[in-house]
Amino acid sequence: MLLLQNKPTETEPKPEQMDPRKVLSKVLVGRASEVLDTARRYYPAEITELEARLANAVLSGGLAGPITGEDLYSFLRRAGLVFSLDTKIRVREGGKLKSLEEKLRGKD
Repeated sequence: MLLLQNKPTETEPKPEQMDPRKVLSKVLVGRASEVLDTARRYYPAEITELEARLANAVLSGGLAGPITGEDLYSFLRRAGLVFSLDTKIRVREGGKLKSLEEKLRGKD
């Protein structure tokens, strides 16, 4: 009887596996998800591990608040993950968005 008490039963619920991407999607704002996706293309294994650790930090309360794209990019650069983002500069003129190239050439 004592041996049966010490054995874990199979009916005990196992801890639910969390999806780090879902957890992080709740705190990422602005271009942060784009930064994370771009970093994943350059460093897939490292970003997978980093996502899991960041998700654990969010769930444990160690990381709170929104994470902007700028903050995430800066963090990843300091961690040694160097990559470039697609950057487009557009100017609003006359109610229309124009690329910087169009603006400098004077195209309408």
